[in-house]
Amino acid sequence: METAKTKYQGELRTEIIHVRSGSVITTDAPVDNKGKGENFSPTDLVASALGSCAFTIMGIAAREHEFSIDGSTCRITKIMTDKPRKIGEIKIEFDFTGNEYTVNQKKILEHCAKTCPVALSLNESVFQNVTLLFK
Repeated sequence: METAKTKYQGELRTEIIHVRSGSVITTDAPVDNKGKGENFSPTDLVASALGSCAFTIMGIAAREHEFSIDGSTCRITKIMTDKPRKIGEIKIEFDFTGNEYTVNQKKILEHCAKTCPVALSLNESVFQNVTLLFK
């Protein structure tokens, strides 16, 4: 079964429909690349997917090891290169400061951040600068 259908709307905007759920995401080219920047750009989605994927894998591991990451947050910064225009670096700062974690739980979360499917799928030329903050 296909994953998504995308329609080009014009004006450097697309609409992506998730086939299974019907959820819709609209993308725009960023302002620095001739777009309106009114929605996530496709490269914003890539950077955001890294944070979301890592959190998902962390959540699975936390559930399996009977601890919680509920309420944790992350800040994502995408850094583009010019020639060629591509994502050069994704900085993600995960903030777990609201909860207490054991040394082993911290190691589990760090491992998840480095081995989630998106992290493993990104080209090696995209520097993944990932930090985990604990209390």
